[in-house]
Amino acid sequence: MRSSPSPLTTPSGSERTPSFVCEVPLRVTPAQARILNTRLNAARQLYNACLSEALKRARLLQERRAYQQAQRMPQGKERTEAFRTVRQSMAFTDAALQRYAVRVRQHAFREHLDVHVAQKLASRAFAAVHAWLLGQRGRPRFKGSRQLDTVEGKSNHAGICWRDDRVEWRGLSLPASLDPRDPVIAHALASRVKYVRLVRRKGGGRDRFYAQLVCEGVPYRKPQHAIGDGEVGLDIGPSTIAVVGAQAAWLEPFCAAVIRKHRAIRRRQRKLDRQRRANNPEHFLPDGRVKPGPKRWVKSARQRRTEQELADLFRREAAHRKTLHGQLAHRVLAIGRVIKTEKLSYHAMQRQYGRSVGVRAPGLFLAILRRKAASAGGRVIEFPTRPTKLSQVCHGCGRVQKKPLSQRIHACACGVEMQRDLYSAFLAWCVGEDHRLHAGLAHERWPGAEPLLRAAWSAATQPARGRTWRPSAFGAPPRSQSGSPAQEGTAQAEAPDGVAVAPAAGESRGEVAVVPLRTPRL
Repeated sequence: MRSSPSPLTTPSGSERTPSFVCEVPLRVTPAQARILNTRLNAARQLYNACLSEALKRARLLQERRAYQQAQRMPQGKERTEAFRTVRQSMAFTDAALQRYAVRVRQHAFREHLDVHVAQKLASRAFAAVHAWLLGQRGRPRFKGSRQLDTVEGKSNHAGICWRDDRVEWRGLSLPASLDPRDPVIAHALASRVKYVRLVRRKGGGRDRFYAQLVCEGVPYRKPQHAIGDGEVGLDIGPSTIAVVGAQAAWLEPFCAAVIRKHRAIRRRQRKLDRQRRANNPEHFLPDGRVKPGPKRWVKSARQRRTEQELADLFRREAAHRKTLHGQLAHRVLAIGRVIKTEKLSYHAMQRQYGRSVGVRAPGLFLAILRRKAASAGGRVIEFPTRPTKLSQVCHGCGRVQKKPLSQRIHACACGVEMQRDLYSAFLAWCVGEDHRLHAGLAHERWPGAEPLLRAAWSAATQPARGRTWRPSAFGAPPRSQSGSPAQEGTAQAEAPDGVAVAPAAGESRGEVAVVPLRTPRL
């Protein structure tokens, strides 16, 4: 079972109250499982029908001259109104697609699906096509066999409903496994249920069903999850994460436990590739590449068993990663509830660090951090990288110098020396509400923050369990004046000989507000 915050909007779009999700497992008999699988298959077919209709209407919409003229209009209310008018004329709206889904359901799926589920499937298909039309995502794909695993209602009054300790849906009564001593469950059951979502998870050769209760209010917060009151600087890399606050700082590999368990997946993937090549030798060229053109693949029983094992490992990895993300988010919020970090494109990062980003999922972690910060009364502030230049600027002298990715230590002639990720997190901590680096604040915080940063750097580079290996992304461990690694908590540093002033009213927002003593402004 789990509880997590969700967006404020609800399926009907009429409520704007806070919501959270509580997931509980269901006790389903084999006969009930067969009925649920049949209904999910019907929902898949209805979704594909709605998706096909939405794509057809989108293509007709793109051919309209009014739509092409609206695309050339400048942004504003007139352009928005023009788009709305042409979409309504072509019946490319959420409401129109819902009416289409109700008609299809009446003719083909009346015995399996209710009206509310049909309308939500239509809204799901419309949202996918609309995002593709706006260029926000790729072309949506049709769902294959057993590829649609969730259905949900629009309210708790009809369709899929929660009643006391069970889910009721068109003659099915599915009791939930509830622990009355669990405070998370008690908090969810005491809240009003807005609507219910049924989820099927496949693994271990069987199907498991869960109910996600979308409740009104904020999620339960456990006593051990303390919330800090200050601000936090956060730097997320492809394989590392650095956090800096007023009272704590740490640097560590990002989701290292998931990387260690990913080796089992790699072994299964290599085994699956060998089985595929052995079962289909005619589909491969002599150099090992796959022959172009359509082909029919043959799968042996052992290959299918390996695919099931691989799917189960991916499911376990995703669950483990999500747990680590939640624990990491709570650690960050324990330092402060206002988190400042750079706005990065993880899609672009994945092109260069595909495997690392795909396994660690930093974008998913940031989404979890946003939700938990919002439920705790805080927020995540993301600022652009171009005006701040955290990986290039030095707060001590104001110098801006590009560094290659292989250079893991920020070492400046003014005397500022620190691990690159920790220093970027410190500078992110000093970014103001105007998304500019405040040099005065950085000068003020540096004397107290430098011992914390050096202690975090030293702790991150200490060999674990007697090994001499350390992550190369952390750089060489810090050295004291005697030449030995700096002891944790004993690093000392003097404030740099410089002053910082607040930016003038006429300065551009794209400049870094760092002014060294007796040097020209940047």
